Amino acid sequence: MLPDLLPQNPVILFCGTAAGRASAARGHYYAGPGNRFWQMLAETRITPHRMQPQDDHRLPDFGIGLTDLAKDVAGMDRDIPAAAYLPQRLAALISGLAPRIVAFTSLTAARLALSDKTLRAGPLAPDPRWPQVALWALPSPSGAARGHFTAQPWHALAQQIAAVRARAAAR
Repeated sequence: MLPDLLPQNPVILFCGTAAGRASAARGHYYAGPGNRFWQMLAETRITPHRMQPQDDHRLPDFGIGLTDLAKDVAGMDRDIPAAAYLPQRLAALISGLAPRIVAFTSLTAARLALSDKTLRAGPLAPDPRWPQVALWALPSPSGAARGHFTAQPWHALAQQIAAVRARAAAR
């Protein structure tokens, strides 16, 4: 539905489950009404200012990439057929791109991608396939998940991103 947006030297790759219907219709990531993704990027200073879904193409300029586990379908997680999720495609993308951080924008995405139904929000154990990549599971910013949302893991992730950027700038 939405093409991957990938920087040359990614600091972070955000991965969702699949494009929502509003995102697919508008052709931009996290475009649904009530979605907090863009708000959280600004609030945590992952981006220097508040951006809008139509600005998604600018994220690679900040070392930020976007992708989804299911690329050919759109809708709520419960509407996506299990066969549409392609964790092996994501694994190949991570191996080839070598981001410093991969953050899943929902527990569902993290659990599907890493085949672990017990994962909780926050930093995750390293994956042996990418020992140098920090993994995070974030509470979904979707408006549909508003009742379960907490900003704390987003803020903790932002601290790690800031540290990675500072190390890169010092080189």
